[in-house]
Amino acid sequence: MDENNKVIHSSFWANLFKATAEKNDLEKLLRAIPPFHELNKKDLSLLSTIIHQRSYLAGEYIFYQDDPGIGLYIIREGEVKVQRIVEEGMVIPLASFDKGDFFGELALIDGAKRTASAIAVTDVRLAVIFKPDLDEFVERYPKKGIKILQGIAQVVTIRLRQLNEEHISLLTSLKINSENNYGT
Repeated sequence: MDENNKVIHSSFWANLFKATAEKNDLEKLLRAIPPFHELNKKDLSLLSTIIHQRSYLAGEYIFYQDDPGIGLYIIREGEVKVQRIVEEGMVIPLASFDKGDFFGELALIDGAKRTASAIAVTDVRLAVIFKPDLDEFVERYPKKGIKILQGIAQVVTIRLRQLNEEHISLLTSLKINSENNYGT
């Protein structure tokens, strides 16, 4: 190819189209997540203005146990594991998440310290909603904010019910094993 026929790649055009595609992908992802189900396209567009993008390399901590709870994380790409360190350094795996999942939602409700650490298993791209930004969003758009908070409450309720069932199953299993071992 001679100099006159050389293709010039303009970062201006590439970034312009990429930004639009990224925004559309983000809105599509948000629409699929329970806390944001009830929002229409305009609401999602407003919400996207408070969403921050973060990237982490495989093995990098997204947050540590006992860090302040400051935001909800939505996985756009990659895989994340959540684990808790208990006495004597024992690591307890709690959950694994991948594209389309979210974690850290309790921070949007109470802002308490993190009870576990989140670690990128692979390279990860995240969309993050920080509590102060959501609080301001709720103040400016109360009806939309209530929909989001109700969605978060539904997710927390479902996760708590699942945890209760797992807890009962574990206790039942321990009781059955103990009865079998001790003949009671």
